[in-house]
Amino acid sequence: MEENNEKAEIYSQRVRAGKRTYFFDVKSTRSNDFYVTITESKRKFNDETFSYEKHKIFLYKEDFAKFMDALQGTIDHVKSELLTEEALAALEAPIAEAEVEVEVEATAETEASFDEELKWE
Repeated sequence: MEENNEKAEIYSQRVRAGKRTYFFDVKSTRSNDFYVTITESKRKFNDETFSYEKHKIFLYKEDFAKFMDALQGTIDHVKSELLTEEALAALEAPIAEAEVEVEVEATAETEASFDEELKWE
């Protein structure tokens, strides 16, 4: 079982954003097919203890292009139709490292194979 778990998670990127953390993980199935999980994790406090509330999306490779198009279209709509010029300028300004931290964990071997197979552009 441990061997399968090691093989299952291939790449992980974490984005800390205030009280929330987002995880973008590439995983493989038993048949060596690949998919992405996007997890939102939020720390919840209960008296003196805490727990994490998590929401997860599974994104399969055949849907990558449709997902990216919809996400980009949604972001473009918010930027062009809903934000003021001031809010847009603040959004596009460089983000301070203290506000959002991005960590990437992957092996060089895995990165090389995914660079060839997964093109998100």
